[in-house]
Amino acid sequence: MMPLDARDAPLLTLLRVGRIFAPAPLEATDLLIADGRIAALGRDIAIPEGWPVRLVEARHLTAVPAFIDQHVHVTGGGGEGGCGTRCPAITAREIAAMGIGTVVGVLGTDGISRSPADLLAKVRGLRAEGIAAYMYTGSYRVPPPTLTGDVQRDLAWIPEVIGLGELAISDHRSSQPRQDEIERLVSEARVGAMLAGKRGICHFHLGDGKRGLEPLRRLLTETEIPAEQVIPTHVNRHRTLLEEAADYALTFAASVDVTAFDDPGEEGLSGFDAVSRLLARGVPVERITMSSDCNGSLPEFDAQGNYIGMRVARNTALIADWQRLVREGVLPLEQALGLISGHVARVLGLHQRKGRLAVGHDADVTLLDGDLQPQQTFVAGKRIFAGDP
Repeated sequence: MMPLDARDAPLLTLLRVGRIFAPAPLEATDLLIADGRIAALGRDIAIPEGWPVRLVEARHLTAVPAFIDQHVHVTGGGGEGGCGTRCPAITAREIAAMGIGTVVGVLGTDGISRSPADLLAKVRGLRAEGIAAYMYTGSYRVPPPTLTGDVQRDLAWIPEVIGLGELAISDHRSSQPRQDEIERLVSEARVGAMLAGKRGICHFHLGDGKRGLEPLRRLLTETEIPAEQVIPTHVNRHRTLLEEAADYALTFAASVDVTAFDDPGEEGLSGFDAVSRLLARGVPVERITMSSDCNGSLPEFDAQGNYIGMRVARNTALIADWQRLVREGVLPLEQALGLISGHVARVLGLHQRKGRLAVGHDADVTLLDGDLQPQQTFVAGKRIFAGDP
């Protein structure tokens, strides 16, 4: 999918919309985009005659920061039931149609038939199609597969690599890493990221094992690693784990990531229910993010851990759960946006350019209709998705 405006695009684009949430509501209704960034916000911005400007009239739509999904199996996940159960790769259109402008690709259970090199190639392919795509080095297992043979070098030398993940803990599919192995890997990711001027988070997959978040609690208690370096995800896999995640966030002033499961099952909670519960427990909204886990597998196992079936996750649940939080009054729009834009940008270390509509930031803009449904998605000023007129 080539960006709709990629060919012969003028340097300037002017969006005229009904409202702007940046995420706070603004008086401005015009966004002027120059060379991929927001150049001005205002009302009735005048452009000198003869300047090459593309005008986008969207007075019926609301402009918000394009969404960020920090957990996407862009090459496809799965494989727990053999080669016939590998999930398909995601397309640029599937991403952009949900208003998502930025994704972070992950490897999961299968770090054998799927490799960091495959992941990097897919990330670069998505970039060529207009998506702002990044990746984590590694997979479920320890020691993690890498591009250069070393976690630090991956972070220091590969621009698209912004962290390490998804490392699996408290899960029968993990490599059962020892505490010292976890600490060493997080330390390596931190130093490699420092050399490259990146945040270098470690994105931890949480299973339903009895240890829960204890390895991360020990990490933050027994070492000098800051809480911002560590992001646990799937914390709504079951109710006990979510309660533990609330305590973890409050104790360490840490962020936790909620997965918008297509079907959370009997034990799990939806993204809507999980965010609602965390807020009720007193976790600051700034410490909560949401992601999709899309194109990963949703495997089912029996009591003995034997594989019995699988479905493929989609990113539609992420947007549906987020919309419900606004529609049912759990959060106003300006606060809810952080769950899938501003807070995520901060967690990933991309907040200097993404997650807000502000002068100098990347022109990553999603236009929503009155039902909060994405109708147009712009990344670096280029329209990569246009829905119904």
